[in-house]
Amino acid sequence: QVQLVESGGGSVQAGGSLRLSCAAFGYTYSTVLMGWFRQTPGKEREGVAVIVTGSDSSVYADSVKGRFTISQDNAKNTLYLQMNSLKPEDTAMYYCAATTWRTGGTWREERRYNYWGQGTQVTVSS
Repeated sequence: QVQLVESGGGSVQAGGSLRLSCAAFGYTYSTVLMGWFRQTPGKEREGVAVIVTGSDSSVYADSVKGRFTISQDNAKNTLYLQMNSLKPEDTAMYYCAATTWRTGGTWREERRYNYWGQGTQVTVSS
């Protein structure tokens, strides 16, 4: 079992920055991917970024490329999402996700992940 706890959300003006954190507990050594998703009311959860556990290999959604950076601190078992140049359309509930499965869909798909955090709200005002 892996437990994920997000923090760092909040309200910011357009152009500002926030850093989200996701603390992982439990059998964290078994994860192969960790990622961030976001969701707005009435829409499906959208993959934002993913990183291969224990490496610097990462992938981003086109909508955040160049503005967001995903990283991990293995010593602290913590995943981060640095969000710069925020836009109102970045407003969403942000979720941390992890998977211990080596197959099962692309990184953008919710079904790829078997562990989820509770979410942290990010609101960007214009």
